[in-house]
Amino acid sequence: MNQSRILPFYMAYPLPMYYQEEDTVTRDLEYLQQMYPIEAKRYQKIIADTLDQIDYEGSMIYDEYPDKWQLYRLTQTIMDKIKRMDSMEKKENEEKRNVETAGEKVMRDGEKPWEWIEEFVQVLLYYEIYRKRHANHRGILKF
Repeated sequence: MNQSRILPFYMAYPLPMYYQEEDTVTRDLEYLQQMYPIEAKRYQKIIADTLDQIDYEGSMIYDEYPDKWQLYRLTQTIMDKIKRMDSMEKKENEEKRNVETAGEKVMRDGEKPWEWIEEFVQVLLYYEIYRKRHANHRGILKF
């Protein structure tokens, strides 16, 4: 009496709208990220590249409660990369326009408030970690 039971369609796929909701969430997220300011896009790219390097099974970004100090150190590593890129861009710009006059430096409006940027980078980092923790292998967010 080994009869196989045939399941109706609605029981075989109990949540057909669930996957469409995931696609909608992903699309909304990508659209809103495209609207980030230019600097935020740069920082996000650096953060995503850094997280890709430490994205492996058992990584601290997948800990149930990531260590605050380790996240702070990761933020400092990212800030070092950002500052290096910024200083390289400044050198290139200074070579193009000679900002110094008679050995005296002119105040530049382009000086960045690094404390604010560090806090902003920390928020972006936590968000990117959240995305990685809730993404499945196909890159779709799981909420």
